Amino acid sequence: MRDVVVVGGGLAGFRFVQTLREAGYDGAVTVVADEEHLPYDRPPLSKQLLAGTFTEAQCALPGEAPDVTWRLGRRAVRLDRERRAVVLDDGSVVAYDGLLIATGRRARQWEGAVPAAGVHTLRGLADTAAFRADIGPGARVVIIGAGFIGCEVAATLRKEDVDVTIVDVAEHPMPVMGPEIGSRAARIHESEGVRFRLGRGVEAIEGDGRVTGVRLTDGELLEATVVLVAVGSTPNSEWFADAGLAMDRGVVLCDAACAVLDDQGAVVPEIFAAGDIAAWPHRHADGAACIEHWSNARDMADLAARNLLLPVGERAPLASVPTFWSDQYNVKIKSAGFLRAVDTWTIVEEDPDRPSLLAEGHRNGELVGAVAFNMNRSIIGYQRSLAALAPA
Repeated sequence: MRDVVVVGGGLAGFRFVQTLREAGYDGAVTVVADEEHLPYDRPPLSKQLLAGTFTEAQCALPGEAPDVTWRLGRRAVRLDRERRAVVLDDGSVVAYDGLLIATGRRARQWEGAVPAAGVHTLRGLADTAAFRADIGPGARVVIIGAGFIGCEVAATLRKEDVDVTIVDVAEHPMPVMGPEIGSRAARIHESEGVRFRLGRGVEAIEGDGRVTGVRLTDGELLEATVVLVAVGSTPNSEWFADAGLAMDRGVVLCDAACAVLDDQGAVVPEIFAAGDIAAWPHRHADGAACIEHWSNARDMADLAARNLLLPVGERAPLASVPTFWSDQYNVKIKSAGFLRAVDTWTIVEEDPDRPSLLAEGHRNGELVGAVAFNMNRSIIGYQRSLAALAPA
């Protein structure tokens, strides 16, 4: 193997290249990335970068990716498996012996009409800069979506006394954590001045030229000078959608070793995928699991790089426990496990004054996940316990 191509310039692509070099690969590496920036960390976008406590340079991913040909500002438009080549948007062709698909996802856009100014999404450095620049004195911000991005942005803005309302059709924020934890998170936000409109949809984003408000499905009109649409993401998979690979809801399916499957279910030994563009077998998922967490992108990329250099029969399976974290006000939220599988949440420890919390998630009586507020050591213990429960 002499030519490895990575399509995607985020965390997964960067870690893959680093691990590939650490594993002894000394051939050519080309990274194709649609942004003009070298790889950077996305978690600060809704927190430190938005708050102005980080510069864009401080968001750069740590470490080096040696001896790489960077094709920045270029998009892959087609995967030609027969020729083992990736076609780029400028018509150039990059040939590969080994390929990593790591194009990730983009922010889902609002499906209805929107005013020309004042409506934003948040996924990249430019998004954060544009959103930040739009928030002037007396701004009234409406966030559509009470997931982690929406809640983190709300926490960041409230520290600067910006007026914030969050709208979501869900009955509680960060729904993946369940109603018991979500209701407690809502109280933390409300104590900091955030207003919620939960269990309600959005009828329209209003304004002639510039946004002026958000109309809810119950008729209420929320005044707004700025709107953030934080309603999830869309896989960047169009460029390989007709390449004969196995797909599920827009993401590519992999085996347990992170090698891509074709549309007949056979392993494509020279193509791997990592991050939130990929789904892989998880024992607690009903089918393959696509996990949109930083740690999963890192772990898949590390494993994919090592497995690419091995014969198919010697490749190791992905065995890491999914984790995530979120900083909101003085609360550090951490989790371990596959939270979407939980059918019952139990609060096992709580101190509302701190505030701290520890909750276990079970499915059919089996521990499958845990969430902690300001109890970092406890969640590390659950991560170890969940790893020990995994089949060998």
